[in-house]
Amino acid sequence: MIEVDEIAKSFTVRRRSGRLRRSRVHVAAVDGISFTVAAGEFVGYLGPNGAGKSTTIKMLTGILTPSSGRVRVAGLDPSRQRTALARRLGVVFGQRTTLWWDLPLRDSLTLIRHLYRVERSVHRARLAELTELLELGPFLDTPVRQLSLGQRMRGDLAAALVHDPELLVLDEPTIGLDVVSKATVRAFLTRLNTERGTTILLTTHDLGDIERLCRRVMIIDHGRLAYDGSLDALRATVDADRILIVDLARPAPPIEVEGASVVRTDGPRQWLAIPSAVNAAAVVAAVAGRHEVEDISLREPGIEDLITRLYRGGVPAGH
Repeated sequence: MIEVDEIAKSFTVRRRSGRLRRSRVHVAAVDGISFTVAAGEFVGYLGPNGAGKSTTIKMLTGILTPSSGRVRVAGLDPSRQRTALARRLGVVFGQRTTLWWDLPLRDSLTLIRHLYRVERSVHRARLAELTELLELGPFLDTPVRQLSLGQRMRGDLAAALVHDPELLVLDEPTIGLDVVSKATVRAFLTRLNTERGTTILLTTHDLGDIERLCRRVMIIDHGRLAYDGSLDALRATVDADRILIVDLARPAPPIEVEGASVVRTDGPRQWLAIPSAVNAAAVVAAVAGRHEVEDISLREPGIEDLITRLYRGGVPAGH
């Protein structure tokens, strides 16, 4: 579905080099990235602000032309075949809407039907399906400007899917949403991917989206691809500590046990860091054998911990 071969994108910016002088500087937003995404995959595309995520998305959707390299999306060149690609692609930008502000949501979706030349009967069936899955019924006839953020986002998702695209590109689709709205959007995207086989590329700062939705993650940093693989493989690759949370019967000095170290105490509760190379079961057995324990639990490193460690150079060369 997506083929990217050594794409790069640089921009020329003017920067002050003296009181009255400005010089031109070339900035590499994307610097030689290669990857493929197969049909039916659900892929998370992560990176800090300025890493090159949005620039990559704009090249995949034809908004920007690569400075070098080759891009194919659904077999098409995005920058040269934008109209043909638009019929096979849906895009949602979380901070921008494609809906008409003063029109009811239903009318916006009807206008989008005409833009994509979707037959009336097909649109009617598609709208009924999207209305049920995204729970649009209560506000289909409400002007877009009166919708809550969560309702508008569901409307934007419906707008991106009116023409039943093969590929859906999402840029921060849950930004600012409440817990209930996030759950609705996540459940819908899961069904869209598993039941219809829609390929989804997701960029987000909400790492909960990644953990709940994506089977594969790509991490970009300073314009280069720093990681491409599964979350499980990332956990195995990055040397991030697990945390053992121990509730003792009564407050006690920091626990001393081989292979772990106390990083925090709060009354009878203590937190011990266990390096990935250490057998956690042995540490648990040692703690339970030497102390009166009321409760004990092991917390695996979250994706935020893993990505932070990755940015700090925690992945060995070759991964």
